[in-house]
Amino acid sequence: MENNTLAPDTRLVLSTGPHVSDQESISGIMYGVVIALLPALAASIYFFRFRALWLVAVTVGACVLTELIFQKVRGKPITIYDGSAIVTGLLLAFNLPPTLPWWMAAVGGVVAITLGKQVFGGLGHNPFNPALVGRAFLLAAFPAPMITWTRPIDGIATVTPLVQLQMGRITSTYWDMFIGNIGGCLGETSALAILIGGAYLLYKNYIDWRIPVSYLGTVGIIALILGQNPVFHWLAGGLLLGAFFMATDMVTTPITHRGKWLFGIGAGIILMVIRLWGGYPEGVSYSILLMNGLTPLLNRITRPRPYGEVEIHA
Repeated sequence: MENNTLAPDTRLVLSTGPHVSDQESISGIMYGVVIALLPALAASIYFFRFRALWLVAVTVGACVLTELIFQKVRGKPITIYDGSAIVTGLLLAFNLPPTLPWWMAAVGGVVAITLGKQVFGGLGHNPFNPALVGRAFLLAAFPAPMITWTRPIDGIATVTPLVQLQMGRITSTYWDMFIGNIGGCLGETSALAILIGGAYLLYKNYIDWRIPVSYLGTVGIIALILGQNPVFHWLAGGLLLGAFFMATDMVTTPITHRGKWLFGIGAGIILMVIRLWGGYPEGVSYSILLMNGLTPLLNRITRPRPYGEVEIHA
């Protein structure tokens, strides 16, 4: 008679569906995002020289070290090798002006990991994009250094294209805005570099195209309605960086298709309200953070109805 007794070390694992298998890992995706950010990193180093490299090293180091210390103190597994802290450090650096003092950048990295990620339980539990949490803190704590801009290459003081829009005199050309030869944050100036990285993310299926399309499309439609040039709004500021690398964060954005559309549309509306009528010329960070807060609601109202479900009215 056949012996059907299980070996002593055999374990049966029971779990609820759906059962989905994927060869991608967290570290694989995170380091894929790092690869996608390399063109923007190269452009920032070319245009802003050593200051860009130094600030990137500081923010990445601060993020990785903070995550290591936080997990050791709490007795949690060390996950600094999964690449998520590196991505946070890179994105934070890309949202900083090249002249920001290094210690402020380090503080931003500490805040991004601590308040933006670890206090909620770590990766996968944070409701807001950690890099944008760090940037929002720095903008509130150190407003003057965070809005001090320099020209690429020579480092002479200048203003960004969005400030030029507020002043009513745009001097930056579309070509300079496309390649990155303008004042601005380290990683947002070169639209070409960001588009190359965004195309890589789409090719690897790391992000969903619905959020960038709805975000950029909403901005373009509002610009046309109000008699402004949508191309300028797409190229100016951090819109492209936000649309491809931060508004598409898997953890802090909706999981449903309709939710993604609503997320992008809402972010686009908030952005244009801030740009056109707000006191601050840019609103990418706040548009994404505010929509991050609405993500649970968007997931709830757009979740698919189970097959056969009907509403019963009393």
